[in-house]
Amino acid sequence: MTEPTETGRERPAAIKAVPVRHPGRWVAIAVLAVLVAMFLHLIFTNAGFRWSFIFSSYAPGKRGVMFTEPVLEGLRGTLLLTVFSMLIGVGLGIVVAIMRLSPNKVLSWVAWVYTWFFRAVPRLVLAVIFGNLNILWTRIGFGLPFDKQIGQLFGIDNFDGQIFSIKSTDLLAGFVAGMIALGLSEAAYMAEIVRAGIQSIDTGQSEAAVALGMSRGQVLRRIVLPQAMRVIVPPTGNEVIAMVKDTSLVAYVPVTGELFFQLQQVEARTFIVLPCLVAALIWYLIICSVLMGVQFFVERHFSRGYGAADKARLRLRDIQVEQGGRVTT
Repeated sequence: MTEPTETGRERPAAIKAVPVRHPGRWVAIAVLAVLVAMFLHLIFTNAGFRWSFIFSSYAPGKRGVMFTEPVLEGLRGTLLLTVFSMLIGVGLGIVVAIMRLSPNKVLSWVAWVYTWFFRAVPRLVLAVIFGNLNILWTRIGFGLPFDKQIGQLFGIDNFDGQIFSIKSTDLLAGFVAGMIALGLSEAAYMAEIVRAGIQSIDTGQSEAAVALGMSRGQVLRRIVLPQAMRVIVPPTGNEVIAMVKDTSLVAYVPVTGELFFQLQQVEARTFIVLPCLVAALIWYLIICSVLMGVQFFVERHFSRGYGAADKARLRLRDIQVEQGGRVTT
């Protein structure tokens, strides 16, 4: 039935809506519930996991393996390695991205070669190579290249053109070697992420800023990068989480103050393999879960204002539909 309104137009009768049945969804939920129950049964009834070894006591009078002092030291090492590697990666990645976008062909070409090389080499191989570079050089420093050859050209024996140098065994060993390897590798990926973020901004904005008298650096800092952060932040968060997991690769350098290395040592001493691996898995799950939460809030911060007009338009349309009004878009 329809009802006449004050304007003479007939108002449509209320719709007697019948919910759409979704039997397939309930079947899927039932199947998932059975699979989850099977998984929990597998986890909590299999004595091979040895949960008391992991959480409460792995030896008489000692805490669970997850909370022993060496493992906690390794956890701190993993976090520090992640932070320092990402600092190197982000800082160097921004520089390489700017070089890649430079109109100077030499800078652009050098940046391309850098990203090509470090993206092509697996991080495990890179970490092992950096841990063994002291085989090639006894000292690493900064100074005049080909100093010995130049000295012989002028009749000077043992001419040393190095301004600063350090023993390679002190520099490229353990934590520093792993940090440099992961940082340089990360910089290549961050350079591509930053480049994509910068290129996502309409060039008209940069041209307008230049027309107002801003320099290239000012345009980058004040116009382009603040907007590009919305594009850069999500993949950067993923890279941070990936870096946490990739720190386990430096156990082959070796970096002794690292979580996975320490749990491997416990495994070698006790001959209990799987619980040590599960303990490492739990720590990585905890760290990555916290980082994912942080990533959510950071993404929300840099996404403020974007899509607000569309959301407001959709909200207004819903209100108009509820009130029986005419929909305008």
